[in-house]
Amino acid sequence: MSQSRATLVTHGLSKEFQGFRAVHQVDLSVAEGTVHALVGPNGAGKTTLFNLLTGFLKPSGGRITLAGRDVTGQPPERIARLGVARSFQVTSLFPDMTAREHMELALQSGTGLGGCFWRSDRVMRRFSERAVALLDEVGLAHLAERPTASLPYGQKRALELALALALDPKLLLLDEPTAGMGLEDVDRTVALIGRIREGRTVVMVEHNMTVVGSLADTVTVLQRGEVLVEGPYAQVKADPQVIEAYLGADVA
Repeated sequence: MSQSRATLVTHGLSKEFQGFRAVHQVDLSVAEGTVHALVGPNGAGKTTLFNLLTGFLKPSGGRITLAGRDVTGQPPERIARLGVARSFQVTSLFPDMTAREHMELALQSGTGLGGCFWRSDRVMRRFSERAVALLDEVGLAHLAERPTASLPYGQKRALELALALALDPKLLLLDEPTAGMGLEDVDRTVALIGRIREGRTVVMVEHNMTVVGSLADTVTVLQRGEVLVEGPYAQVKADPQVIEAYLGADVA
């Protein structure tokens, strides 16, 4: 794991909504090859910050650089082409399509075929082998021909991770990857993220501090849109401000 340079950096990043300060002067540096967690209670600005990083929102102030390139205010599709992939907290899959078909469409989007939805079976078959290989990477190869409507929630989230991996991202942003999961699915997801992080940089928003402790090299705690504390998990977990305001004494 290399930490010699930063993959993602923000300087004074801010976002206001009609006078409400959702994100304020956030300086963030995500080291290459690490897992960086963003934590904090609802309303702390985590999702807004994620949306700024991925181009779904334009900042009110500040700057975002990706591998040294200024991407401030760039649209999501342009940021994606620079090697950034994102999963969302709420699943968004086509219920009647199989897992393999989802993967083929995702792989197609990264080629000259662009985002054209309808293609012949012959054209789509060129992506089948890679599609199944990616499904195997997240433990779903045996379910490749199953419609996604029939998949349990945890497997749908695994499929969404595979869809993000189809873009071969250098930077992977995960929004609440274990939200709504039972303990067994959480454990499987932690193991999965532990595997797919190899050779990638990961930024994740996550409420489950056990998950954060298992995966994160660095933790940034947000409070009212500002950075409260940042550092390794053990250091952040023991910080009195964090214990009092967010985690509770039972977590420490």
